[in-house]
Amino acid sequence: MSSLDFRGRHRVAVTGLGVKSPAGNDLDTFWARLCSGDSAGARISRYDPAELTVQIGCEVPEFDVEKYITMKEARRLDRSAVLGISSSVDALADASDPRIDPARCAVVGGAGIGGLITLEEQVEIRFTKGARSVSPLLVPMMMPNATAAGVSLRFGWTGPNFTVATACAASTNAIGDAAELIRHGTADVVMVVGAESCQTKTAISAFARMTALSGRNDDPARASRPFDAGRDGFVMGEGAGALLLERMDLAVERGARIYAEFGGYGRNSDAHHITAPSPGGEGAVACMKLALADAGLDPSAVGHINAHGTSTPLNDSAESAAIFKVFGDDGPVVTSTKGVTGHMIGAAGAVEAIAAILAMRSESVPPTANLERLGDDITIDVVAGTPRFVPSKPSMSNSFGFGGHNASVIFLPAPSGVE
Repeated sequence: MSSLDFRGRHRVAVTGLGVKSPAGNDLDTFWARLCSGDSAGARISRYDPAELTVQIGCEVPEFDVEKYITMKEARRLDRSAVLGISSSVDALADASDPRIDPARCAVVGGAGIGGLITLEEQVEIRFTKGARSVSPLLVPMMMPNATAAGVSLRFGWTGPNFTVATACAASTNAIGDAAELIRHGTADVVMVVGAESCQTKTAISAFARMTALSGRNDDPARASRPFDAGRDGFVMGEGAGALLLERMDLAVERGARIYAEFGGYGRNSDAHHITAPSPGGEGAVACMKLALADAGLDPSAVGHINAHGTSTPLNDSAESAAIFKVFGDDGPVVTSTKGVTGHMIGAAGAVEAIAAILAMRSESVPPTANLERLGDDITIDVVAGTPRFVPSKPSMSNSFGFGGHNASVIFLPAPSGVE
C-alpha cells in the first residue's frame, strides 16, 4: 500500500470517533437512533422557555462528566467546551491512543459561536449584581477557541492548535484543515473537535426573529423535517463530535483500526448574502466539485451524501439544486441527520461526518427523519422511512454556513486489509 496519495501527499486515516449529541453520547447509541429516525426534538428543559416564541430544541442527554474532567474543571468551562473535551477523550480512547511525539500532535477546533451560555449568564450578573461580580473566567470560557485549547491542555499536545469559526461550516472546515496538516507533513496526528451549545434565550429569540427556526412548539419531535414539503425552519441542537486523524502509514504500522480514509476537501464562499445561499446553490456546486477534484473522483464514484439539510426552505432547496447539478439524475442517495439531532451549528459538520463514516462502513444510510412528502423543489434521492442499503463507496458530507461559507469533505472506505 502506498503511503502517498495520487498527488504525492501523505494519506490520512480516521482512527478514532467520539460524540456527545442529542442522538446519544456514545457511537452505538448515536448510530442506532439515527437509523431509527427517532427525533430528539422536545421542549427545552435546561430552563423555562415559556416567554419565548420558539420553545423547542434538541438537547444532549445527561452523562457522567466526571468520567472526563473533574467538576472543578467543568465549572471553569462553558458547556460547549465540556461537550467538546469529552467527545475528544472518547475519540482518543477509541483510537487506542497513538503515542506519538506531542509536538507532532495537533488540535483543530470548529465553533460557530463559542461560550454563549457563559456570556449570557455573566451579562445578567452584571446587570443584577454589578460589574465587580462578573467572573474573571468569562473571557477564557466564552472564547470560541476554548474547546481546542482545553483538548490540547488535556492531552499535552504541543503541535498546531487553532479553531475555525465559519458558522455552520466550522467543523467541516476543521476536518479539511486538519487533514491538510497531515497531508503536508506539519503533523502526524490531529484531533478535530466541533462543539457548540448556544440554546440560550437570547440566541433562540434572535434565530426566531430571523424566521430561521421551526415554530412547531406543539409537536417538537416532528419539527425538524429536512427536504419535506412542510419544512418551516430548523430546530436548534447542541453537541460535539471528535475525529482523530492520523498519517496513514503510521496508523497501519501500529495496527490501528481504521474507520475510513480522508479523501477530499472543498471550501469556498458564496459572496452573495450574509445569511441566504446563492441562487441555485452555485456556491455549493463549486464547493462539491472542488472536493471531488481534490479526491481525484468522478461524481459517479460517490455512494451517498450527508447533506447540510437544515429544514429551512431556502437551504434545502439550494442544496438540492446544487447536488443535482453536480451529480445529475443518477446521483447518490442523500440523507440529513438533522431530522434527528437538530442543527448543532458549529458542531454539525463533525457530528455529521461521523454519521457519514458509520453509514459508509455499515453500508446503510439512515433515513431523513420526519420526511413525509418531498418538497416539489427537491430533485434528489432523499432516504426516508427506513435505512437504505448502499454498497461501501466514497461518502460526502456538506456544511454551509451564514456568511456564505461552504465546506465539503469526502471519505473513502478504509484500505482493504487494514481495518
